[in-house]
Amino acid sequence: MVLAVVAVLVVVRSMNDRGGDPWEGSRPDSLVVTTGGTSGIYHGYGVAVGDVLSQEQVPVDVLDSGGSVENLQRVADGTAQLGFSAADAVADAVAGRGAFDEPLPLCALARVYDDFVHLVVREDSPVRTIEDLAGRTVSLGAPRSGTALIAHRLLDAAGVEQDDLDGRSLGLAESIDALRSGDVDAFFWSGGLRTPGIDRLAESAPVRLVPLGEIVEDVRARHGSGYRHGVVPQGMYGSTEEVATLAVPNFLVVRADMPDPVARMLVTTLFDARSQVARTVPAAAHLDRARAIFTEPLDLHPGAMEYYRETKS
Repeated sequence: MVLAVVAVLVVVRSMNDRGGDPWEGSRPDSLVVTTGGTSGIYHGYGVAVGDVLSQEQVPVDVLDSGGSVENLQRVADGTAQLGFSAADAVADAVAGRGAFDEPLPLCALARVYDDFVHLVVREDSPVRTIEDLAGRTVSLGAPRSGTALIAHRLLDAAGVEQDDLDGRSLGLAESIDALRSGDVDAFFWSGGLRTPGIDRLAESAPVRLVPLGEIVEDVRARHGSGYRHGVVPQGMYGSTEEVATLAVPNFLVVRADMPDPVARMLVTTLFDARSQVARTVPAAAHLDRARAIFTEPLDLHPGAMEYYRETKS
């Protein structure tokens, strides 16, 4: 696992304005945010928020990771205090199923933006549907990632057996390199729009996205309404038409026992930073108070709930 650490400082702006210390005299040596691969939006979002939060108080370490499953495990065991995760991995974590041996003690600060599943092939590839992956070499996402979770569910819904293809467990950066070199025929990626690494790939090697809209309802029937229909707009990654796919919300997650004032401070800063973060991470512009509270099946942290109640218009 590649580990990147970016030292920044936390501004405890919300509670200072209210005349209190959110840490109540027990500031940690650092605040750790676990994100994703360095070519994806989780990591860019975490770094950008860290940059905005830099002034005083507590150093923040921004870590890259394999993705949602690893992030949830890190937050639950205390390796990290905040993490990004897709809703499907969260559902498994709170139920103690799939990659999780027992329910994890987690809460959400916000629904931040939605992921869209990318099934990426070269422009001249004969692959036109997910069923065409049979007999080909395909990257299914990094181990313990949300991409791997959703890729297997999509293949299952499409009736493509794992033995029917040569599956590789590659992160986004490795998947991009492998498609460019011809080592894989396709790769899955679940991420926001637009994903920087795929954007750069499309500039150097024409690619297209394989439509997945026809199997969304099957995936929803099997795995729940956290999944929805999504559309990648025309022009994204050089496409000449919009592409129907599957979408899933992303949450910012903390342990359930995080002190309420700290959780409230973090949510306040997240919203205060939205415009500045969106300059480098366009997905941050989708952060919205009216939608941020919808984090089912994960409960909102009481400190976050306090913020939303006080700022309700």
